[in-house]
Amino acid sequence: MSQIEGKFLQGKVAVITGAGRGIGCAIALAYARAGAAVVCSARREADIQETAALIQAAGGRAIAHVADVADYASVSVLFCRAEEAFGGVDIVVGSAGVALGQGKIADSDPALWRKTIDVNLIGAYHTAHAAIPYLRRRGGGKIIMIGSGHRKRPRPNSSAYSCSKSGLWMLIESLAVELEEDNISVNELIPGPVKTDLTSGLALIPNEWVKEPEDVAPLALFLASLPDRGPSAQSFSLMRRA
Repeated sequence: MSQIEGKFLQGKVAVITGAGRGIGCAIALAYARAGAAVVCSARREADIQETAALIQAAGGRAIAHVADVADYASVSVLFCRAEEAFGGVDIVVGSAGVALGQGKIADSDPALWRKTIDVNLIGAYHTAHAAIPYLRRRGGGKIIMIGSGHRKRPRPNSSAYSCSKSGLWMLIESLAVELEEDNISVNELIPGPVKTDLTSGLALIPNEWVKEPEDVAPLALFLASLPDRGPSAQSFSLMRRA
């Protein structure tokens, strides 16, 4: 990670779930370079400790906090810790996600199918629900959820993931309508295919732009730079094709 520069997020506090690896880690590093204090969260302590250490080594501010988005109490403590450490919350990025239970529906494991919904959809609800009081206390803010093109393009063997992301989009739209009067924007970032542990072994869409996690960071920075009362209930995509 290079020295912190271009600090247009100076004074902002960002909470990022799934910050230990892949897209979440890349966004955490980018936000720190832009001057934000970053709360790095994930289920694996070693991963987020590494992300936070990279930020701190470059002169940025960050803490690591273990939380499981499928457990509401855990997420609630996460936001309390963010306020204690940095005085509030301005930006929330929901990047935690899994793709369990791959295979045909008839042959799927119900427990793994449910776990994907619990993390990708219920976890996003937990994250937003716990964040709202803290964003309101700041007079506004941003919620950015990592979505997927799978929500509108059903593909064999990925029903749990596709359903979770389809439900996430309706959650985003509902939150945006309900939080408009609070100056809180809620948007979706669709990365398209990215080389991460989550996509390892999955068949990718032909002729798509297959990205590194760092390729997603510029769009995440753009969304963080918009006015709180800016675009909301919008889907911003890095996919080459709809």
